[in-house]
Order: sequence, then C-alpha cells, then structure tokens
Amino acid sequence: MAMSGDTYLRSLLLKYSVDADGAETAGVKLNPTIARWSNGNLSRAYFSGSLAKGTWISLGTDADVFLSLSSVTPGTLSHMYESLFQSLTADGYVSRRQNVSIGVRIDGFSIDLVPGKRQSHYGNVHSLYRSKADSWTQTDVNSHISTVKGCGRIEEIRVLKIWKYRHGLSFSSFFLELAVIEALKHRPRENLANNVWAVLEHLRDRIQSARYVAPANTNNIVSDDCTVAEKATITRGWNKSQNATAF
Repeated sequence: MAMSGDTYLRSLLLKYSVDADGAETAGVKLNPTIARWSNGNLSRAYFSGSLAKGTWISLGTDADVFLSLSSVTPGTLSHMYESLFQSLTADGYVSRRQNVSIGVRIDGFSIDLVPGKRQSHYGNVHSLYRSKADSWTQTDVNSHISTVKGCGRIEEIRVLKIWKYRHGLSFSSFFLELAVIEALKHRPRENLANNVWAVLEHLRDRIQSARYVAPANTNNIVSDDCTVAEKATITRGWNKSQNATAF
C-alpha cells in the first residue's frame, strides 16, 4: 500500500531531524572566541533561529547564536561584523561571510553567529550589518522567534525548508517562514501535504510580488532581501515539485 502524502512528509521530518543537544554543545564551544572578540561589550549570547523556533532540519544551519552587543560598543556595524570573522579565523575556525551572520563548522555542526548592536540600553531592538547591501537593518530577534514559534505551522515550515535545500535554493529561512505563515493564514491546521502544496502554489503565483514585512519593524521588508535571481530559482524549484511527494 502506498503511503499517504502526510506520512511521507513526516518521514522526511524524521530523516532530517537535528541533534539539538549536540548543536547547542558545539555552539557553546565558541564562547571563548566570542568573549575575546566582544572585549567586554557582549550583553548576551543566546540561541535563536531554528533551534529557538523549533524549525530545525539537518540540511541547513544546525544552530544560530545571536550576539547582543551593548549600545555603547565602539566602532561601526561593518567593523563589528568583519572583526567577528577575523576573530573566528584567527582561532582556527573555517568561517564564511553570509548576509548578516558568520558561519562556522564545529564538531560536525553548522553554526551561524549573528552579531547585533542594541539600539538602546534596554529592550531587544538591534542594528545588524547586511553584508550583501553593505548597509544595515533593524531587527528584534525575540519578536521573530515568538512569531514563528507560535504560528502553528512548524511542520509545514520544516518540510518547506527540506524542499528548499534539496532543490539547492538560496533565500533566507525567515523569508520562507513568513511565506508559509502568509500562505496558510486561512487554512486548517491539519492536512500537512495539502498545506505544503498550498505554500508551493503561493510561491509559484506570488513570488515576484509578495511583500513580507518583519513583525517588529515595518521598514524591514524581508522579501526585498530575496533577489530576482533567487526568486527565479524558487519558480524552477516549484516546476520540479509537481506533487506533494516530489521532494
């Protein structure tokens, strides 16, 4: 008997699950480097991204660590970002520059470090350097976490992240999370396969015009970070996925 679409997709979720404890342990090993880099300006380092949201899969980043620097940290945002890369490299880590993060591999895990500077002494609003645009953006990571964690669409998000990586698509996980939430806002919380297909159709039909806004900053248009070329790859990925099990 052929398995149902829901059963198949949940088998993928099991196949690509993450050792969350191992990822956290690997991330903690970076603390000495982070401490030296911050030079006493680190307010807090905490796990964000997929670990905090519950959307992790083994094909992507295993853990994101948000590095909250004091509002009085000296230097520019670009220096904050570049000096983190240099510190990690100096300590022997093979590092890669990404849009707002520095990625490293440690103990077989992929860890992304996201440096941010608090905009005031209190609160969770931070300024981040955007290396793709050589610019900056404002964000509230805690708001992002709560938006996704409480959306009731975690399974669909994880499945679509698997789809993204298996098709070699390049766009941010937060863009995908907001797309899933938007596409499913009027749909029931059952029928995983049908909901995943609805998201794929949403991406097919609206990818060029969709406008996804960060929940804590209406000036941060997350969809603008997805280039025309990246949006074209999403369309090609859809063309290869003509049913709910073509992942």
